[in-house]
Amino acid sequence: MARWLPRSTDLTRFCQKLNRVKTLEDDMMETSFNRCLSTIDLTLLGIGGMVGSGLYVLTGTVAKEIAGPAVIVSFIIAGFASLLAALCYAEFGARVPKTGSAYMFTYVSVGEIWAFLIGWNVLLEYMIGGAAVARAWSGYLDSIFNHKIKNFTETHVGAWQVPFLARYPDFLAAAILLVATAFISFGAKVSSWLNHIFSAISMGVILFILIMGFVLAQPKNWSTQEGGFAPYGLSGIMAGTATCFYAFVGFDVIAASSEEARNPQRAVPRAIAFSLGLATGAYILVSVVLTLMVPWHTLDPDSALADAFYRRGYAWAGFLVAAGSICAMNTVLLSNLFSLPRIVYAMAEDGLFFQVFSRVHPRTQVPVVGIVVFGMLMALLALVFDLEALVQFLSIGTLLAYTFVAASIIVLRFQQQKGDVPMPVAGGQPNPEPHEGPSGSELKEYESFSDKLQLVDRDKSKEQREPGQLKAAFEPYLEFLSDFYPGEVVTVAVVTLMVSAICLCSILVFGNTHLHLPTWSYSLLLVLFSLGFLLSLLLIWAHEQQHSTQTFQIPLVPLSPALSIILNIYLMLKLSYMTWLRFAIWLFLGLLVYFGYGIWHSKENLREPQPQRVSARYVVFPGGSLEERVQAVQPSSQPATGLPDTDIDDCKR
Repeated sequence: MARWLPRSTDLTRFCQKLNRVKTLEDDMMETSFNRCLSTIDLTLLGIGGMVGSGLYVLTGTVAKEIAGPAVIVSFIIAGFASLLAALCYAEFGARVPKTGSAYMFTYVSVGEIWAFLIGWNVLLEYMIGGAAVARAWSGYLDSIFNHKIKNFTETHVGAWQVPFLARYPDFLAAAILLVATAFISFGAKVSSWLNHIFSAISMGVILFILIMGFVLAQPKNWSTQEGGFAPYGLSGIMAGTATCFYAFVGFDVIAASSEEARNPQRAVPRAIAFSLGLATGAYILVSVVLTLMVPWHTLDPDSALADAFYRRGYAWAGFLVAAGSICAMNTVLLSNLFSLPRIVYAMAEDGLFFQVFSRVHPRTQVPVVGIVVFGMLMALLALVFDLEALVQFLSIGTLLAYTFVAASIIVLRFQQQKGDVPMPVAGGQPNPEPHEGPSGSELKEYESFSDKLQLVDRDKSKEQREPGQLKAAFEPYLEFLSDFYPGEVVTVAVVTLMVSAICLCSILVFGNTHLHLPTWSYSLLLVLFSLGFLLSLLLIWAHEQQHSTQTFQIPLVPLSPALSIILNIYLMLKLSYMTWLRFAIWLFLGLLVYFGYGIWHSKENLREPQPQRVSARYVVFPGGSLEERVQAVQPSSQPATGLPDTDIDDCKR
């Protein structure tokens, strides 16, 4: 029976495979893509990705069914949470100017399987996002013609009564996706100019909505006679916030396009800040206007803004808004179709996804295979699925990506930069990576009976503390932590912080409703998990971190990423159980793909050195006697070395 059980060494090697990180090239500006996008191009890509879906799809839906006029507060909270995540994306996009966005950021800092799962969920997020916006685009165009397209399709094609499927096949939504796919395949510059045109029209329409909407505003629509400002209470506001996250997905396209930016170190952080600020302001103001023009409970969730103008007697304004919203949604379609194939390309280039998607067209310099295949998949989703069922599934992938990117920022900030040689702290161990060289100031490495046998003789006053090592001020109180490798304690603390955040948010969300905890146990658990979260945060802060002035860095690390983590987890737990069920099914399919293909074809798997039989290893610091030091640390029952005496004499010479 025991022979069929895996050995501990096999399990260790398997876990190491799952958590291996991506090796970055020395020249990260080298790429097979065309670096042609400026800061303005990236900013308009971000605005195009955000302004459209949130304004013309979610605003009416969340206001009527989830939060009421308090959708304004939902957008404010979602904007703040997105700002924390956006700052993390900005730092990563400047430091790692490679396509792949959250997938790439997780791969270089956390590990392979986590990166694959993030990339896998982002794929679904973009596919559903594009399909949902295409159906909204079709609905707005149909409303201009008094739903003649819908009536014609139901009469001549038929209607379905299947859960999660649309009542009728939306051929118009599928057609617009196929047309957008064709334009995206012409290259990044063509896509950028097309996005410029639609973004300019969209911003003009938004300006018109704000001016005309405030003229028609009626404060009585927020009165108690109409249900009040927050008819669904705090729970509705937070549930609306989780759904409103979809509106801010657009800034992710900037990070996904960093490999095509001319100067990503400067352009990516600026473009993310500009686009997110403008989009958040537009969401808040349009939500105010919409809920003041007509009572919130009478809104049409499919075309709320255009319908509001129609009902106030301004049919011409409603027609203009519907036409402008179609242009805005075109920018969202372009954004989704622009980002999705590049993330697929990054995964395929690393060997975690099918290799065919890593092909770049030599003339247009874009991943044409990924564009065509996933454009057709988006068209299929838009053809048969219901818009509401799609929108509810969007936020969970975004929130999960935000959470892992925030955790990756902490891990990466407390890791040593590439090429650094760690200086051991007193009582600690140096980095186990070998460092060889003929200079007398460098470490000399010899083979020994154990990789753990490392001789340290450093003067405390001359030591230089590297990122991930304990700060000097905390060493007298936390001296036992000095025995760990740099960054090891921080990684464990990040895991503890995330577990504490999950437990804390679970108690907040389910403690009084689903679990029915008594007051004393509810309060006790809140205190315990809050202490675990804060202690993990303090433990991370007690270590040295990287300080660089060459690229953008998010301020207040680890506090800012930690706030992003806990807020994202809270919003994820506010989503419906059906969303989690669909997410679990998609996750299971992703694991099948990873263990069936990705883990075996990973390029990091090819880089792993073959196991070698090493009899002994010594690490000797200059100015010392190997024989004396080994005898001082080895047990008396073992010989002083695994080398002959002549070899020891050679080492001393």
